[in-house]
Amino acid sequence: MPEHDADVRPYAGPASDDDPLAELADLILNVGRLVRACTPSGVGAVPLTETERTVMRVVDLFPGSSPSEIAGRTNVQRTNVSAALRALEDKGMVTRTSTSGRGVAVSPTQLADDNLRNLRAAWSHELAGALGDDLASVRRCIELLSRLERRLIDASTQG
Repeated sequence: MPEHDADVRPYAGPASDDDPLAELADLILNVGRLVRACTPSGVGAVPLTETERTVMRVVDLFPGSSPSEIAGRTNVQRTNVSAALRALEDKGMVTRTSTSGRGVAVSPTQLADDNLRNLRAAWSHELAGALGDDLASVRRCIELLSRLERRLIDASTQG
């Protein structure tokens, strides 16, 4: 099957037990939960809600995005994105600057950059024992998951 966005299939009911895409989604969700659970609390990270984390990821990937663009890329309602942005601004994680007209551009702050760096260092430390001996596979997995993330974000902005 060719690898491009036009090949996205509509929902066709429950997946079979041997569906590799369903298994991948299940593993991604569970591994994300496990990584979050094993993140040490003393890493100096600013605590964020799930919605704030989702919004922050898009702000990090697409600095200068408008709140509407963030809502489109996250599949989060615009009002919830606005509330998350207010909370993130109060925590010193984002800045909003006026653009031409009535537009607003959202960008991460130095605190957000430092926060992400601290979290990534803690995650790296936690995962080193489990996967540190197989970095070639880790790099292949990063390529696959990065491509998946970009395609899912692109699909959400076109839907």
